[in-house]
Amino acid sequence: MSFKELSLRKHYKTYKNDIIKEFYTPVLKQAVLYQRAVGFFSSAALIDLTKGISGMIKNGGRIQFIVSPLLTQEDIDAINKGYEKKKIISIALMREFREPENYFQEERLNWLAYLIEEGFLEIKVAFTPPNKEMGVYHEKVGIVTDRFGNKIVFTGSLNETINAFHNNYESIVVFNSWEESKEYADEMQKDFDILWNNEDSDLEIIEFPDVVKEKFKVRRKEKLNLDIDEDEVNNSQIKKGIPRIPDDVILREYQTGAIESWKSHDYRGIFDMATGTGKTYTGLGAVVRLFEERKRLAIIIVCPYQHLVEQWVEDIERFNMAPTIGYSASKQKNWKKRLENDVLDFSMGIIDTFCFVTTNATYSTKFVSDLISQLGSDTLLLVDEAHNFGSPSLKKCLYPSIAYRLALSATLDRYGDEEGTQALKDYFGEKCIEYDLNRAIREKKLTPYYYYPKVVYLDEDEMEIYKDISYQVSKECHRNKRGRLNITDKGKRLLLQRARVVAGAKSKLDVLRKLMDKYKDDTHMLIYCGATRVQTFDADSSEEDEEGERQIVAVSKILGNEFGMKVTHFTANESAEEREMIKSRFSKADPYQAIVAIKCLDEGVNIPSIKTAFILASTTNPKEYIQRRGRVLRLAEDKPYAVIYDFVTLTRPVDEVNPYSPDYNCERALARRELLRIKEFGEMALNSRESDELINDLECAYSINIEELEGNYDGDEFE
Repeated sequence: MSFKELSLRKHYKTYKNDIIKEFYTPVLKQAVLYQRAVGFFSSAALIDLTKGISGMIKNGGRIQFIVSPLLTQEDIDAINKGYEKKKIISIALMREFREPENYFQEERLNWLAYLIEEGFLEIKVAFTPPNKEMGVYHEKVGIVTDRFGNKIVFTGSLNETINAFHNNYESIVVFNSWEESKEYADEMQKDFDILWNNEDSDLEIIEFPDVVKEKFKVRRKEKLNLDIDEDEVNNSQIKKGIPRIPDDVILREYQTGAIESWKSHDYRGIFDMATGTGKTYTGLGAVVRLFEERKRLAIIIVCPYQHLVEQWVEDIERFNMAPTIGYSASKQKNWKKRLENDVLDFSMGIIDTFCFVTTNATYSTKFVSDLISQLGSDTLLLVDEAHNFGSPSLKKCLYPSIAYRLALSATLDRYGDEEGTQALKDYFGEKCIEYDLNRAIREKKLTPYYYYPKVVYLDEDEMEIYKDISYQVSKECHRNKRGRLNITDKGKRLLLQRARVVAGAKSKLDVLRKLMDKYKDDTHMLIYCGATRVQTFDADSSEEDEEGERQIVAVSKILGNEFGMKVTHFTANESAEEREMIKSRFSKADPYQAIVAIKCLDEGVNIPSIKTAFILASTTNPKEYIQRRGRVLRLAEDKPYAVIYDFVTLTRPVDEVNPYSPDYNCERALARRELLRIKEFGEMALNSRESDELINDLECAYSINIEELEGNYDGDEFE
């Protein structure tokens, strides 16, 4: 069918006509080229158009959009001051990205992701350059071409926004190329081509920012359904929001065993599972099992940070739930109202279930706690990385009124905090499964690895600072009646200062240079600079670290400037959207060979394609360095094994150790701390003998029995 056979009006008004149904859908279904220059853009409007766009896919059609970002005065001022235009425009466009509100919109957004990734949809951004004294780009014209070369041109007040389509009083006038309007249609085509090719001296046209493209791409699903019918979705027997295991997910025996054990403990317990063993799916499988049993359930899922919430959201939705997503920067701007409505409807018996996923910080707010107190016992609290809830501020949020409880953590025990660890065990109950990293490697849930400890030494200046801080720390310590070593708040701050000295040892950069000479042409590398500041969970996102920032810059200069490598940062400074783009490009090594990261990789961020890791900085906290190792051991294609270089910091070579030196005890304490990590990493490595040799040297030089040390290490880090 050609455009000539369509029955179209000359004039459409939003308050009289359904423009999507009456104009866009029938026209686009017959089109092979859709060109649109509009004022303002939103992702929700594209979702509305996908019914017609799907027809274009079947026709092998192409779409070209020129859009204008909705810039604030602050954005305009920043551009005029010379700040990076692309970044400002990216931020402006991201403000207009809207998450889909139902399954129908999810599938439409999946189509958009497909169109962008496969090259069917091209988008460019138009804005007025700073040197032009003109207003914002606000032209609105559309040109649609069918396979016979017929063109339909429309123009008017309609923007490509959801408000324009459904809420505003807008109109378009329609012209075609086979009647008296041919000359006008040709003129509009010429004007569009000039714009598209950036040949208009009064406007600047740039490519659609990668970070925004990536936002669409991350919504891409494996299956593309071009024939989805909204009525079929509405009439589906599977009611959206009811917890359900997806058809393509089959839980393993150990996962179902954990869930049954949790049931036998009255739906309270701990899933102690190493990274990569399906902890999230096991947790969501437990949610489904509990709902099937009780038929009524308020589901509260809590994660440390925003990026973990977003990772959970993807899996929660796979399990057929429609979560309210609550944190400071949530894309659901109305999440507080949604939560209030969910709690009210659940309490009144109007709905049988709802799911709320949030961060530690938001969960602990008065607003959320007041609402949760209204829910009663038919509530499940599922906490990811649950060790954090042993902290003084979060222990208060372990509400006794919640009947059903599930803690997920690969390392529940809190380092140096017996009281916090016990509080978690008292609240959540017994371990329902213990699936450690050794078993995960043995059963091929994680990749095997080679471990190479690389010894570096403090220089004279660093050593003096280290000794001075250690002396001050010793004055802030005392043993209690049970003989356990305690430290004052001042002493804890001093320990952080000392940790920075070890983390930032200058000699690490020299050793990295030597290693990189071998790896400069390689890909899929992680250089972990670490951050020595203890994280707080009073905020939704991980905090920056001054020492880590200095080291990350130095490392980036070595890799980028000296070796000419393509590297990128992965820190708290990058937005969630930028991180998704980085992960995607890094996985393809296009262009990034290496990621230089700090603290934000510790918990939950999954980048399976990492093959080689250089760990420049490690804490004495086993939870943290075990998590870092887990990041590297994720399974990935073409990854038969991983390689870990661990930078072990000592004060001097072992053959120069003098047990009669006045600094011996201080030096020995540092060696003891490093020794525990070397043993932890080395004993499961494919080349364990290499670390055994270093362990033996350190045991002999410093008179350490590592087996006794493991069982009685109760505070020697204070020395």
